[in-house]
Amino acid sequence: MQEMRQPRSLTRAQLRTFMACFLGWTLDAFDFFILTWCLDSVAANFHVSTVTVTDSLFWTLCMRPVGALLFGMLAERYGRKRILILNIVCFTLFEMSSAFSPNFTFFLVTRALFGIGMGGEWGVGAALAFETLPAEGRGFFSGILQEGYVTGNLLAGAVYGIAYAFVFPHIHGAAYLTNWRALFVLGTLPSLVVIWLLAGCKESPVWLVRKARVKEVSAQATRSAFARMRTYLTYLPNFVVLVLMMSTFMSFSHGTQDLYPTFLKHDAGLSKTTASWVGVLANLGGLTGGICCGALSERFGRRRMIVIAALLAIPMIPLWAWSHTAVMLAVGGFAMQFMVQGAWGVVPVHLNELSPAPVRAVFPGLAYQLGNLTTSYNGHIQASLAATVFAGHLKPVLAWTVVLMGCAVALTAGLGREAKGADLSTV
Repeated sequence: MQEMRQPRSLTRAQLRTFMACFLGWTLDAFDFFILTWCLDSVAANFHVSTVTVTDSLFWTLCMRPVGALLFGMLAERYGRKRILILNIVCFTLFEMSSAFSPNFTFFLVTRALFGIGMGGEWGVGAALAFETLPAEGRGFFSGILQEGYVTGNLLAGAVYGIAYAFVFPHIHGAAYLTNWRALFVLGTLPSLVVIWLLAGCKESPVWLVRKARVKEVSAQATRSAFARMRTYLTYLPNFVVLVLMMSTFMSFSHGTQDLYPTFLKHDAGLSKTTASWVGVLANLGGLTGGICCGALSERFGRRRMIVIAALLAIPMIPLWAWSHTAVMLAVGGFAMQFMVQGAWGVVPVHLNELSPAPVRAVFPGLAYQLGNLTTSYNGHIQASLAATVFAGHLKPVLAWTVVLMGCAVALTAGLGREAKGADLSTV
């Protein structure tokens, strides 16, 4: 497929920029998903229930729109590159703070602050990437960029499994309960590599042109501010539709990911190490699906690929949730995440193509993270339903989540607008 050969057409500067944005999103996701693997350990350490610990996921998700708005507006004013570096420094420091939380209240505060940092990365990074990359094969690049999230989840599962297989068994006593802290610290170290990559990147050419034009009309600054406000209001209906679509996407993704490690360890009865490798294989499916469907969206259109992938997730439920062996659960996890992340692989390019140029660092990222806000309590709701309605079993809750949200994603994306091939170089 021609789209699969697109990375060879990038210049060294474009490739470095794309890798920096991809790895930034990967690191962001690793720092989020390492907690989903450690929910039981954190609960034991702070002497609270696992359901209570899911409140930390809620606070991270609901604070992400704040980060999207804050860092997005800063990126419109001061440039994509330098604000993305600032963003990565912020969420790295907050992740490190989580590792040294003395009590659960402090832990919740650090997870909320981490959510602000996490919320800014996607929008600013996507704007920098798509304003730097060539238009050809944009869907393929979208699939790879979005799967930085899956790659972070995959690495979180792999690191968790390796740690519990080869390192933590040699640690005994009270220290055993605090092993999760070491994993949080480990997740912050790669940020140095990402910052180094970004330091050598060029600023978005689109932003540089717009900055030059703003200087030419600096005397009309007040008028420009009113013009920007009118721009936001003009696109408000479209923005609301995108938030609704992203709400269904978030429920679809987090509903199949956040509590799946808990399901594998408790419902399916797998050991921590085995569960981690099932999770790794599931995320390999997501990585493959995102890239494939992103590339295919160049040929078949953005909306059509989203609808197809979302609906095909439903037939995967029996294999994904009702299998009785680790091997079959891994196969089901691979198939499920291939479809879920296949739909997601189209999202970065789809949102950026639908976004007006003057607010591209804010518009897609804020819609994305407001979708997170509206669904931020999903993990707690799923855990509570399992505990109160299904005798502690997550299986039926996860299954119904896929059915309802798969249909919702297909409906909201299918009825929405499409701007495939839009010129992202306009200022």
